[in-house]
Amino acid sequence: MDKQLELSERIHGLRQSKIYKELLSKDTSIQFEDPLENDMVLNMGPQHPATHGVLRVVLRLDGETVIKCVPELGYLHRGYEKLAESVTYHEFIPHTDRLDYLAPFSNNVAVAMAIETAAGVTVPTRAVWIRMLISELARISSHMLAIGATSMDVGAMTLFLWTFAEREKLYDIFELICGARFTTSYTRIGGVANDIPSEVLKKTRQWLNALPDELKSFEGLVMRNRIFVERMAGVGYMPPEKAISLGLTGPTLRGSGIARDLRKDIPYLAYNELEFDVITHNDCDVWGRFNVRMDEVKQSAKMVHQILDRLESMPKGDILADDPKNVLPNKARVYTKMEELINDFMLINFGCAPEIGESYTAIESPKGELGFFVVSDGTGHPWKMKIRSPSTANLQALKYMCEGSMISDVVAIIGSIDPVMGEADK
Repeated sequence: MDKQLELSERIHGLRQSKIYKELLSKDTSIQFEDPLENDMVLNMGPQHPATHGVLRVVLRLDGETVIKCVPELGYLHRGYEKLAESVTYHEFIPHTDRLDYLAPFSNNVAVAMAIETAAGVTVPTRAVWIRMLISELARISSHMLAIGATSMDVGAMTLFLWTFAEREKLYDIFELICGARFTTSYTRIGGVANDIPSEVLKKTRQWLNALPDELKSFEGLVMRNRIFVERMAGVGYMPPEKAISLGLTGPTLRGSGIARDLRKDIPYLAYNELEFDVITHNDCDVWGRFNVRMDEVKQSAKMVHQILDRLESMPKGDILADDPKNVLPNKARVYTKMEELINDFMLINFGCAPEIGESYTAIESPKGELGFFVVSDGTGHPWKMKIRSPSTANLQALKYMCEGSMISDVVAIIGSIDPVMGEADK
């Protein structure tokens, strides 16, 4: 592939050179064999359904072989990092729902943790475990969509419908937890918006108990299907060394055999109290990344069982920190007590004000490392907030995965990265 690209570039340079033009001017009978005469430039996206959002991929093709791939981001740019500078920390939380909008719970947890790190807020134990519960449910939901969408990209439409059916059941649970199905805005600085009733925990357990049978159905449908496997195995190769040098994270990295997971490597919340494995596959291709997500769903289910056991055995307690300078008080107290009313007024109008400084906080989101770099100038809104989104970093690999592949492989490769352009463009 490298030799082919080198030859193509050399011929392209020759065609533009003076020597080439002089030869043509001296003898018009000279006929050159031009291997570039059949090349075609193809724009895939930004409206293509298989680009998983408004992603434009410019492809140079030799027949059906991709010899050059240039991904172009920015079609969904909304300036969230700049917007954060003009709103309070609390007001920015709902905007994170619109980053990776397939896992808003994870985004909410990440930004709340970043603000708490900057402000020095300690979260109550029950809220910590609730955050882990919603984060792992969000991971299952996100991976379900990735599994289904990648399958549909290579022609397995049925699995896409089955995974969506399971996600609908999860959305019913999300609605019971926070009143919203899609854009949740559930976390708060210092904890979560409300406790989860025991009935909802039982419903979550019921759904979780039925999940293994559903996963067996998913695997039985496609994992031994020759067409399905051959459309994915050996496609989009990404060696471990290259994956590390590009800064890939999440299943895209673990599909290349690198066991990097912040829940294990830099434990946050109470993940160090859970038993789970970091899933890796050494295939380094679309098939490996697909299997990583399938197995991670099982690991997340295992973790959710442990979290439910802990929440059900835990006595009811605070779900918000007692920190009047940084944490919004309970509404019932706001309406009945003067001090809480004053605190609410100050936080709503001026926001919590972390000390001057900078901090970086990251979590293992479904797509990889989601981090927030916060620079505080001592006011109620960040002087700067930089979002380290995994989709942006992982899309760097698209060029290297696609070049040398067939054009029909491009959609499978994009699906294996599982980008969401809402967080890639920010």
